[in-house]
Amino acid sequence: MSTAMNFGTKSFQPRPPDKGSFPLDHFGECKAFKEKFLKCLRDNNFENTLCRNESKEYLECRMERYLQIPSMFLNSSAYCLSAFIKLDK
Repeated sequence: MSTAMNFGTKSFQPRPPDKGSFPLDHFGECKAFKEKFLKCLRDNNFENTLCRNESKEYLECRMERYLQIPSMFLNSSAYCLSAFIKLDK
């Protein structure tokens, strides 16, 4: 029975998060940028190409506060931020 309760045989090995996942903004440091981006999406019938500036500002805020790693996609026109934010329609 004592062998069944032996928790020391396996050690926990931490691993980095999956690509595309990032920490939540628990302190609301970028909330104003997120709200501005979401308002732009709603006002433009969720056409994310019309909200590129707001998207870039939001991502820059996250990167400056280490909530997201710097991304090469900021200069890409094919990048879609709306996939990362829950949209309340």
